[in-house]
Amino acid sequence: MVSPAVNVLRYTALASGIVYGVVHRKTLQDKFDHDAARKEVQLREHWLQEAKKAWANRQKGNSGLITDPDAPGFDLEAVLKAYEK
Repeated sequence: MVSPAVNVLRYTALASGIVYGVVHRKTLQDKFDHDAARKEVQLREHWLQEAKKAWANRQKGNSGLITDPDAPGFDLEAVLKAYEK
């Protein structure tokens, strides 16, 4: 038979290991979530910068020409003349 002190020591070590594992996993998960959120913000900022660049290029290239057929100032003849060039 094993003495009661050894059994107490065994179960204490087992419980300590389980608690340590749960706490350690929680800290790792928090770090992972923080990094994932930071990467998502950076990705959205990158998309926003690309959209701003595309909008600026589109505005420069248009020279005031409205190419959206649903817009109130749309002029089909002007658009066709621009595409001929």
